[in-house]
Amino acid sequence: MNRYISSILIILFSCFFSLSGIFMIMLSAQDVLIESGQYFDVKDGDFKTGDILIQNGNITKIGKRINTSSDCIRIQAAGKYIIPGLIDAHIHLFQSGGLYTRPDVVDLRNIKSYDEERSWLLNNADQILRRYLRNGITSIIDVGGPMTNFFLRDKFKFEKDVPNIFITGPLVSTYQPLEFDIDDAPILKVKSVEEARALVQKQAAHNPDFIKIWYITFPQQSAESTYDIVEATIAESHRNNLRVAVHATELNTAKLAIRAGADILVHSVDDKVDDDFIKLLSDNNVTYIPTLIVHGNYLDVLGQTYRPSELDLVYGHPIPVGSLQDVAHLQDNENLNQYKTYAPQLAANLNVQKEQRAKNLKVIESAGINIATGTDAGNIGTHHVSSFYNEIDEMKEAGMTNSAILKASTINAAKAIGKENTLGSIAEMKVGDLVILNENPIDDIQNVRSIAYVIKSGHVFRPDTIVKSTPEQLAQQQLNAYNAGNIDAFLEPYADDVRVYSFPDKLQYQGKELMRKNYADFFKNTPDLHCELVNRMVMGNTVIDQERVTGFGNGFELEAIAIYKIVNGKIAEVYFIQ
Repeated sequence: MNRYISSILIILFSCFFSLSGIFMIMLSAQDVLIESGQYFDVKDGDFKTGDILIQNGNITKIGKRINTSSDCIRIQAAGKYIIPGLIDAHIHLFQSGGLYTRPDVVDLRNIKSYDEERSWLLNNADQILRRYLRNGITSIIDVGGPMTNFFLRDKFKFEKDVPNIFITGPLVSTYQPLEFDIDDAPILKVKSVEEARALVQKQAAHNPDFIKIWYITFPQQSAESTYDIVEATIAESHRNNLRVAVHATELNTAKLAIRAGADILVHSVDDKVDDDFIKLLSDNNVTYIPTLIVHGNYLDVLGQTYRPSELDLVYGHPIPVGSLQDVAHLQDNENLNQYKTYAPQLAANLNVQKEQRAKNLKVIESAGINIATGTDAGNIGTHHVSSFYNEIDEMKEAGMTNSAILKASTINAAKAIGKENTLGSIAEMKVGDLVILNENPIDDIQNVRSIAYVIKSGHVFRPDTIVKSTPEQLAQQQLNAYNAGNIDAFLEPYADDVRVYSFPDKLQYQGKELMRKNYADFFKNTPDLHCELVNRMVMGNTVIDQERVTGFGNGFELEAIAIYKIVNGKIAEVYFIQ
């Protein structure tokens, strides 16, 4: 950074620097009585009317006109809809969803080190977890990561404002990408039955909720050639009373996994399923997690056609969402461009696979197999939290009813890891994990977003109190929306009376509506607009960005410094230096 910019930063530091805490607003964890609401019955797949009493974090009574002490929290829920806490049955906390999170897929470590990516994830795990809870996802199932996973689980085990975390450690695999030949790797290669058993025993000492196998085959290696390792891994896991989840996307591999004793298939099968496969699923009580969106998200990003959805911009963590937009100024990167070359062919193949996955899902559902909602969030382009809404839309498109999707997102997911006796439904003696909605999700499955309250183990939250965005996140959120050309998402982080200045003190205009007028046509008329973040400094409630803007045509570039001052959780003042 040159001396001119450094001098400005010193001035700004003296003018704007202030410290502010981030506070979590939570109602006390006393008894809760939800009155006259309509609650979802997972057995009937429909809503019933009644009161729900939660005491000491558990549902103790469901009925009409429940009487209880006067000092409990009373929630009048007439006209509202109560569902069990949602569960994402397939996520990865060791992955951010951003561009730099899977170096084995696209190696960009010369731009951002993988150590930096992993450090960011550890330092921001609380923010990601709170975003899940804010959206009514009261439980997450992490389907594999480094041994650090157990540290994260234990760190947040007693936190009230994060979801329940069910977890396993490194994937047991006969293949390890070279990029994961690192300390505390998320995927570990085992070469023998003995090594497989030893890895299960190592994880068992940390009390995982299950074990995960990465059942990968190559043209020169048949699934049968490593079956003994898969079988031994499952047998050792079951000996330790641990269920086993298997990544097996080919029909033959999936069948072998079930015959070896797999309890969960964590992805769709790409081939057309047959009667033998359905019988294997049924006879062995296997849970099927379709993960319908993750493949397309990879292709969108690596094929350089990705644009964040409004859901990503609003619910996803702004930093990894923003990283995917880096593709626009990494045009000369060979590792990225090799995907772009083959993107049309890959897209054609993907469309065929997508159609087959949807058909398979409908056949499997018709056979009464336990289907659970899982996103594979954390993979490139599949963002934590926001991907959940995209996934349930794909399940709906595949032919599942809204009621079936609600079951897949609650009780079925709990069954996958053997927690159906404590989680996943609204019943007496179960944990008080509930979501109170303003709209009926049976009418529209996306009404699961119309959240009035989230209740986690009896602790009652209003959703807008769970996540408090930092100044950096607010600045990044509006930058992401700027690059996406989404005017509503762009304006969301700004205060209604925002003031925009030319530095140091010349007021250009005031108010969000004038900002809308100034930017809406600009976005519309500049579809290739892209702002590259060159440098950023965060000083208390002030964020200072050095930016390079392209997309105007004729090779014109604009360089500027933007200064964002945050007050009460909104961008209140902006100063531009050009």
